[in-house]
Amino acid sequence: MIVQGSCNVFSQNLLNGNENFTTGTYYIALYNANANLNPTTAAYTSVNEVTGNGYTAGGIPLVISTAPTINQQYNTTYVSFANAVWSPASFTCRGALVYNYITKAACFVLNFGSDKTCNSSFTVQFPAATYSSAILTISSYTAANVVSSGD
Repeated sequence: MIVQGSCNVFSQNLLNGNENFTTGTYYIALYNANANLNPTTAAYTSVNEVTGNGYTAGGIPLVISTAPTINQQYNTTYVSFANAVWSPASFTCRGALVYNYITKAACFVLNFGSDKTCNSSFTVQFPAATYSSAILTISSYTAANVVSSGD
């Protein structure tokens, strides 16, 4: 089963300073419907990865189309990728895993909703790079329940 979402290890790696969306190398790998990918996925795996014409195990590199950008009005930072294209291509897939190529740590899982079959090319189209729709958006907020005391 493929469950779309950010991976737990990715959140930890962000807070530990182990991800870099300015100079880092990220890949997208495609998977069939038998894949077991979800927020607990920790690293890239070749189990149930797509096979077929035009696809190489491990997927392809992603190009960062919008480096980390701050939207001050909405206290949001976002990043986006250029569309990922396999051409020529002939395979069927159900979802994808974006991962850090150097560490192999999982970032997030994509579920395409149904099997997608291609016979000439295949494109993963990322959403517009805006504070409200980019593929990776992080919002900051002020905690409402902060308590302090002093002497």
